[in-house]
Amino acid sequence: MSTTVHQPDGATADAAPAPTDRTPAHRPARRPRAKGRATEALMSKVAVNGALVLVTLYMMLPLAWLLIAATKDMGGLFGGDGFAFDGFHFTENVKAVSNESDGIYWHWYLNSLLYAGVGAALGSFISVLAGYAFDKFDFPGKEKLFGGVLLGVLVPTTAVALPLYLLASKVGLVNTFWAVFIPVIVNPFGVYLARVFSAGYIPGEVLEAARMDGAGEVRTFFSVAMPMMMPGFVTIFLFQFTAIWNNFFLPLVMLSDQKLYPVSLGLYSWNTNAHASPEFYPLVITGSLMAVVPLVVAFVSLQRHWRSGLSAGSVK
Repeated sequence: MSTTVHQPDGATADAAPAPTDRTPAHRPARRPRAKGRATEALMSKVAVNGALVLVTLYMMLPLAWLLIAATKDMGGLFGGDGFAFDGFHFTENVKAVSNESDGIYWHWYLNSLLYAGVGAALGSFISVLAGYAFDKFDFPGKEKLFGGVLLGVLVPTTAVALPLYLLASKVGLVNTFWAVFIPVIVNPFGVYLARVFSAGYIPGEVLEAARMDGAGEVRTFFSVAMPMMMPGFVTIFLFQFTAIWNNFFLPLVMLSDQKLYPVSLGLYSWNTNAHASPEFYPLVITGSLMAVVPLVVAFVSLQRHWRSGLSAGSVK
């Protein structure tokens, strides 16, 4: 229904109909598009999460096999299904590992904890110091020295094992604890990573404020810079701890005394004996499972430091 409106010149025109509740709205036409977008987003999330689940299962498959195989005796290990529980002999296997060669496995375990734990902590601290210095200070030959660090990142550790052996033989360190410990505290990749963390996490204004308050360089580093770089320190520590724990070739070249072996080299020697004596296979598998425990504990216990402490230094 329309109304007639009188114009000034006497003409008449039909006015637009007044809006009522019966006027069709345009929103329902958009609902199918919105619903389609929501469906696409849901399908995308399902696809991504499904792919992540498949990758996780694939990565966990060897660990699951190791966990199951460590519960079997030699007969179940070779005669049954690899992923089926066939009795529970884990306690007996652990006792056999502990009793073999008067408990030499625990010597290897302690050696690995010393090599990896102390070495990674000291090496990570040295890397953080060097990365902080490369980032925040200017000194002659700075970029050339850092170029040498980058060259060290490109050189594989196996390529320097023989030169390190020749150097260690010159100073009489071959077949000693220090022959393995000293090289592992040097980490060129850790220095590079520490410089990246220092540039990203430590504003220059915060350091200037600390210096204006009278703090020296040492106090500034430990009270301000180090707390802010804690996520970087933990990251470098975990990388280096894993690398040292799995280190194999350097101890193989440097050591001949079995009591100085890390657990990786010790398990390799047992696996070599297993070709002639199959009873070593359960020992190797059980020992390998127990060797994974420190890595899992380190990652689980230190992961919270990656997400916290980014601005702890500036607050303090």
